[in-house]
Amino acid sequence: MKDVRTDGQPKRVFIRTYGCQMNVYDSDRMADVLRPLGYALAEGPEQADLVVLNTCHIREHASEKVYSELGRLRAVKTERRAEGRDLTIAVAGCVAQAEGEEIIRRQPAVDIVVGSQAYHRLPELLAQVARKAAGVDPGKRQPGAGVLDTEFPAESKFDHLPSPQGIRAGSAFLSIQEGCDKFCTFCVVPYTRGMEYSRPVAAVLAEARQLIEAGALELTLLGQNVNAYHGEGPDGSTWSLARLVRAIGEIDGLARLRYMTSHPRDMDDDLIAAHGDVPQLMPYLHLPVQSGSNRILEAMNRRHDRDLYLRIVERLRNARSDLALSSDFIVGFPGESDADFDDTMRLIEQVGFASAYAFRYSRRPGTPGAALVDQVPENVKVARLAALQALVAKQARDFNESKAGTIVPVLFAESGRKPGQIMGKTPWLQSVYVQGNPRLFSHIVDVRLIEGYANSLSGEIVVGPVEVAA
Repeated sequence: MKDVRTDGQPKRVFIRTYGCQMNVYDSDRMADVLRPLGYALAEGPEQADLVVLNTCHIREHASEKVYSELGRLRAVKTERRAEGRDLTIAVAGCVAQAEGEEIIRRQPAVDIVVGSQAYHRLPELLAQVARKAAGVDPGKRQPGAGVLDTEFPAESKFDHLPSPQGIRAGSAFLSIQEGCDKFCTFCVVPYTRGMEYSRPVAAVLAEARQLIEAGALELTLLGQNVNAYHGEGPDGSTWSLARLVRAIGEIDGLARLRYMTSHPRDMDDDLIAAHGDVPQLMPYLHLPVQSGSNRILEAMNRRHDRDLYLRIVERLRNARSDLALSSDFIVGFPGESDADFDDTMRLIEQVGFASAYAFRYSRRPGTPGAALVDQVPENVKVARLAALQALVAKQARDFNESKAGTIVPVLFAESGRKPGQIMGKTPWLQSVYVQGNPRLFSHIVDVRLIEGYANSLSGEIVVGPVEVAA
């Protein structure tokens, strides 16, 4: 039976997503799970009957940001109750997995805490909330009445999810792998997402076909350690990511294929070769290195060194000469000296990145890195981060400027900031702004790139007005 409000209108859910693309995928699937219950999407928490905070634990102060938002939602909930209505609040994702009951203790307004592997059970959790509230004056609800599910179930959540509905202007995410066995000393992923799990090939291919039939021209395969994929094939054999990429590339209607996030240790020969062999595989790869110092890489338990990373980059560019790279960097890891940081800067100069993400190291409770001595002073971290960001920003701008004057296919996705402007993505994941009709959304159109900037490019559609059916 579908949930409706007392006024007969369908209930609405607002899902706020923090963090990575995998959380975006999970949020889409939460919406899919709730849709059979009658929940439509709300534009904001003020219009919602259910608010889900899908959280991320990777970034600094992640928990504090969640509690701050919960404080604002508690005020909304209080106002609703004064009007004789209610607001159900759920916390999902990695902060929920890591903190569990502590969330309900600190913020009694929370009704549901659900971990990364259990959100397919949201309908049952909502029913539990309703049963707990039955016969109780909502204004007198006692702390601790929230429900908690942060278990790692024996059966994969993917076995219980409905068909995906989340297509965003021709692009879709497809989660194929979760968890990580690498145990980098700075990372919480093995503790919040669990050990590596790869979805069966048949399930991945079926979902890929569904998404393409629903209008996806571009698929991005997701995993915490996506190139460690080792799914069971239809014949019982184990498929690598390379074999899966080749199979997905053969599906009619797919124009673009990407994958992220990768680990250097799992870039095997076949996957490198696929970058030259599979035309749908876009010439852009996010390959985190974290540091250019072998000493720091060992302390991070990264399981690769500087030379291995550089050899992989060389082989990738030999396989596809126009390949662009992005990466992640952590500055100020415990024990990082000026010489270690210089090694990182030299690696960046040697590789040349189209974009990069850089962060100051911050302790994550429960990780081995949190207990390390010789923490780097904050002022040193700030200075190093500024220097590194300036270098990668220059490389990103140089890369964008290098594309000026070329004609490239652009997948248009959304309106720009100026009237009559639309935005799309190049094969290298650059944002391009042109004057154009929103009817071009979900279409790939040739664009002449005019000028490159720090974070985007301007362009013009090559062949006049493009006729696209409304």
